[in-house]
Amino acid sequence: MNPWAAFKISYKTLKKNKVRSVLTTLGIIIGVASVITMIALTQGAKATIEAQITSLGGNSLVIDAGSKTRSGVSMGSGWVYTLTAKDAEAIRQLPMVTYVSPTLKTGGQVVWGNRNWFTAIVGASPDFVPINDWFPESGNFFIQEDVLNAERVCVLGKSVALNLFGYQNPVGETVRIGNNSFRVIGVLSSKGQTPGGSDQDDIVVIPYTTLQKRLTGDMPLGKIIVAVKTQKDVPIAQAQITQLLRERHQIRPGMQDDFSIKTQVDITRRIFTVSKVMTILLGSIASISLVVGGIGIMNIMLVSVTERTKEIGIRISVGAREKDILLQFLIEALVLSLTGGLIGIAVGIVGSKVASFFTRWPTLVSFDSILLAFSFAAIVGIFFGLYPAKKASKLDPIEALRYE
Repeated sequence: MNPWAAFKISYKTLKKNKVRSVLTTLGIIIGVASVITMIALTQGAKATIEAQITSLGGNSLVIDAGSKTRSGVSMGSGWVYTLTAKDAEAIRQLPMVTYVSPTLKTGGQVVWGNRNWFTAIVGASPDFVPINDWFPESGNFFIQEDVLNAERVCVLGKSVALNLFGYQNPVGETVRIGNNSFRVIGVLSSKGQTPGGSDQDDIVVIPYTTLQKRLTGDMPLGKIIVAVKTQKDVPIAQAQITQLLRERHQIRPGMQDDFSIKTQVDITRRIFTVSKVMTILLGSIASISLVVGGIGIMNIMLVSVTERTKEIGIRISVGAREKDILLQFLIEALVLSLTGGLIGIAVGIVGSKVASFFTRWPTLVSFDSILLAFSFAAIVGIFFGLYPAKKASKLDPIEALRYE
């Protein structure tokens, strides 16, 4: 008996018992659908987190001013102001670096008319925009000429604009920060809250030279933020920047750096590791349904062997070999599991979309997850169908013909 003939006989047999066949495949359908839905949810979450990390600077580095040790106790970064604008320009010359922005930060009261709002005042360069992927919603960002001339121009965060101007367009208006008047040239798009809950839109950005000369009295640089071409370039760029700054700051071998470099790479790796673990965990839990479905297939196939004992005896007596009987019942189990797998794939894709709609959580159905679920369904069919098939093939034809 060739496999195609065995398949046709198996199909006719299963078709005679439609209700039983449907109920048998139900476990496989639920199992495959669960696996696809769970993996789609975790993959969607991973993609969302990856996008958020990228927007926070997945391909960026933050160089903080050095630390100071007092009586053997580290006082933390930012106590020794060794970073300069010339350091930033030197870093800009490195081949992997695309954007560099010296950065300072202070707090201040912003006043417009009879309204005022206390917010973070950030001094930066025009590269602040592409590094943070944070572009003006209206108006423009300041240019390099404004930095060179320490112009009194500012770009408002969305929260500051709303608290001072309501829904009026502030571009072109004049606000006061400290004792200086600043012309509003733009409003940044809404960035939302950080994972820690702080409002990223509660900010005013001005040229860092303006902040140094007009607000803080030549305040030294607190940090330099750098963007490289791709996230893969971050470790190499970090090593190059470290070597460059050590040479510029004349730090001898064995001496501690007077700066520190932070990246998003470690955070990204941790999150993706957790995501991978969650994918495996949820997929494993969902796979239990497939195992239960496989047990159902084995149970029904054993019943089928018992019901068709006399038929098996007749087949063997007229020349059917053990492998023919084995192949026939194994294909029946495989047809049940693969049919359930195909239906389960469709249900899983629809289920992932429904889950996304009700939970407002993004889903991502990948070809790999579909292939994994379908392959597992096939393996379950073969594994749990093998025992009933072997039992059928080992029947004694004489005893089988006597069976009533």
